[in-house]
Amino acid sequence: MREIDKDSVLRNLMECTASATGERFFNCIVEGLSKALGTEGAWCTVLNKEKKTLRALAFLMQGEWLEDYEYDFTGSVCEEVILADKLVHHPDNVMDIYPDSDTLKSYKAVSFMGAPLKDKDGVTLGYLSVLDTRPIPVDDNLIGIFNIFANKAAAELSRIRAEATIREREGKLSSLFESAMDSIIELDGGLRINLVNSAAEKLFGFGSGSLVGSDFTRFLSKESRVKLTGIIKELHMQPDGRRYVWIPSGLEAVTQSGGRFSAEATISTYEAGKKIFYTLILRNVNERIEATRRIRSLMDAAEYLEEEIKDLGNFDDIIGTSAPMREVMQDVNQVAGTGSTVLILGETGTGKEVIARTIHKSSGRSDRPLIKVNCAAIPVHLIESEFFGHEAGAFTGATKKRDGRFTLADGGTIFLDEVGELSLDLQAKLLRVLQEGEFEPVGSSSTKKVDVRVLAATNRDLKKSVEKNEFREDLYYRLNVFPITLPPLRDRSGDIELFARSFADKFAKRMGREFHPLSDDCIRLLKSYSWPGNVRELQNVIYTVTAARRRSSA
Repeated sequence: MREIDKDSVLRNLMECTASATGERFFNCIVEGLSKALGTEGAWCTVLNKEKKTLRALAFLMQGEWLEDYEYDFTGSVCEEVILADKLVHHPDNVMDIYPDSDTLKSYKAVSFMGAPLKDKDGVTLGYLSVLDTRPIPVDDNLIGIFNIFANKAAAELSRIRAEATIREREGKLSSLFESAMDSIIELDGGLRINLVNSAAEKLFGFGSGSLVGSDFTRFLSKESRVKLTGIIKELHMQPDGRRYVWIPSGLEAVTQSGGRFSAEATISTYEAGKKIFYTLILRNVNERIEATRRIRSLMDAAEYLEEEIKDLGNFDDIIGTSAPMREVMQDVNQVAGTGSTVLILGETGTGKEVIARTIHKSSGRSDRPLIKVNCAAIPVHLIESEFFGHEAGAFTGATKKRDGRFTLADGGTIFLDEVGELSLDLQAKLLRVLQEGEFEPVGSSSTKKVDVRVLAATNRDLKKSVEKNEFREDLYYRLNVFPITLPPLRDRSGDIELFARSFADKFAKRMGREFHPLSDDCIRLLKSYSWPGNVRELQNVIYTVTAARRRSSA
């Protein structure tokens, strides 16, 4: 019978393992167990199911430590422990049970005891075993000592596994924290930055670690500081479990270089170690705002151009071989490629818009839009908004932000028809665009830059309007860089027949009927009329005649 001083064994076990961890801990367990039971060897292992091997955490045999020891358990006494998943005890004649075991033969083993190491949930974490050249009798006291060592080893394996799980989770959390596209900032109770991810450092323009310890409020506009302070007060009034807030209107943040951006934000609070912390998540929405603005601008441009296409009526071609029109075309060819501002003068209906379109098509801006504004057709209280756009809420009915015609024409050309109808106040703002290429949308304090070529037209005598103080002199000279005067139709009677036949042909095709050429008498009659409404009046007359012929033939 082996004599065991249980108290001495437990005292030595506690002293040995009190400060030991990891490999040293298991060495203490194995060495202590071997001494307590008086066995030749003891070892602690973990299972590799795929390889069907046991890897030793500590292996002591006949006073020698076997380093990095891993062995195949197939057909061994250790396999019996694995399959039984409970304590296995062979007090004597173990080699009779496993006669083919080279390990047992090499150590002249007589007895064996082994047991699985389980956590509190019953999951097997490893195995503890002893082997001896003498019998290990069936003794409750001896088995109790073995179980004490086994429980101690199992507890350490559980701790190691828990630490590994925590490290893995912390690693995943750290990767998640650092890989997040949103900026994540942890603040202490004084709103100083305690922790920050790389997205936040990049967003605010700082290098790694530079933000930690900084007062976060310095990175907010004055209004947003006040807003954040108020939100934090509301946050602490919420019940536990609901101390988080979505900041719908966001915050205005300030970068290291002084730049500003709008940020969607959420904030939550928690306590750790009797200290208050806040987690703030920010998302820069400037790019999204700009993309939304650009989409809206393109939609406005598309809507405008659709309206323009409807208004064109396919009568854009310049018609005329008369001497006055040849002079006009010389002027058009001369100025089209220069980029100069052009003032197109002439009576109503002479084709000023057609000339403007021809200048644009022949210019270096032809691949960009030609935006038309009829200054006489827009209500006075809306014309500034039409010119320069407006912010949401700038005036009654302004439910959303909208770009103006100058923004739509950026990079292209704007045609200001009936420019003489503009108010003096708007004339001053137009002058600034011509001089500086900038303006402020209605309701906005920010200045917008544009690159726009201006073509203007009027049937007024602007020089007389200047003398009457109805038109700014400085604006007049800015517009009158290259004037082109269109002759009235009565001064180019030779072109009347060309217009009439062209209009009749196009209207007949549009109405789906065969065109009957105009008679000589009809042409003489057309030429005898003075045409106070010029080409537009002639166009309307031909349309009416063509439509009437269609009805009579039907």
